[in-house]
Amino acid sequence: MGCDDVLVRLGCTPGVAALFAGHPPELVPGRVIRSDRGFAFTQTAAGLRVARPATRLVKSAADGGIPVVGDWVLLGGDETEPLVEAVLERATSIVRRDPGPSARGQVLAANVDVVFITHPLGDEPNLSRIERELALVWDSGAEPVILLNKADLSTDAQADRDVVAAIAPGVDVHVTSAADGEGVEVVAAYLTGGRTAALIGPSGSGKSTLVNALAGSELQETREVRVADGRGRHTTVSRELIVLPGGGLIIDTPGLRGVGMWDSSEGLAQAFSDIEALAAGCRFRDCRHEGEPGCAVAAAVACGELPERRLASFRELQAEIAQVNVQLDVKARLDKKREDKLLARAIKNYYKSDGRRR
Repeated sequence: MGCDDVLVRLGCTPGVAALFAGHPPELVPGRVIRSDRGFAFTQTAAGLRVARPATRLVKSAADGGIPVVGDWVLLGGDETEPLVEAVLERATSIVRRDPGPSARGQVLAANVDVVFITHPLGDEPNLSRIERELALVWDSGAEPVILLNKADLSTDAQADRDVVAAIAPGVDVHVTSAADGEGVEVVAAYLTGGRTAALIGPSGSGKSTLVNALAGSELQETREVRVADGRGRHTTVSRELIVLPGGGLIIDTPGLRGVGMWDSSEGLAQAFSDIEALAAGCRFRDCRHEGEPGCAVAAAVACGELPERRLASFRELQAEIAQVNVQLDVKARLDKKREDKLLARAIKNYYKSDGRRR
């Protein structure tokens, strides 16, 4: 079970082909190009199939088992009612906390090589949100790249870029204007060799316009710009994988109102690598940077080396991740208690029925 030309254009590599080969040959390989209302729109060598997840995948929904855009999957069933029987192991996955009240993760996209964190210029850059999104992307395993779009709305785009670059160590930051074509070639350079990218960011940041500029055609619908503030209205309503003429692939996503942290400790450490480096000089290894003696981080804030706002942002995200971990621990204990009760009941019923048989 290898990669034919159709799947190669969708980003199939020898590594993906090897994963496919570990499954029964009668299953049909494909890639999810859109996930909508519980259905996986899957591109296969034979064409597009709209498939439902198999029951056992639905049961693993809370653990991210449901297929999402970008997933490599195997289909069973038949042409009239195809089923997603397996989701291949994800190389990367962008996960945020589900906006609902329960402590569960929501996978936004899978098998993405680079994530364009897209923000509009015009107002001051929302540094706290960008830091939050950087932690999310670093934790996914993908490469983050920041695009400050709609440069034509900024009075000093270079100054805005410098401000953002200061809170994004190790991350490329580009100024773009999709409507004018500025920076589009720079963005396209990240998509060579069949790489897959995803766009995330707030509504009105010009993501769909950027996709159209990369594709060279009006693939994604965009709406008129509001006269009041010069911002486009949100149009994209589902995540969709698009094959670009140059050979790369890009996933357009709806604007995210909230970016809740999941179990993103590693991503947080990378997003705030400057604070992590300073923390190595603290007197105590478990220093929380909250007034302990010999705190190198507090000293950096005091002398102006580290902005107080950045430390506050770090603490906020750290506390949010800690709260998620507490909730996950509680959930795990409740699940274990529930399983123990079911097992005890099954054992009791077994011995009752065994006694009746005697």
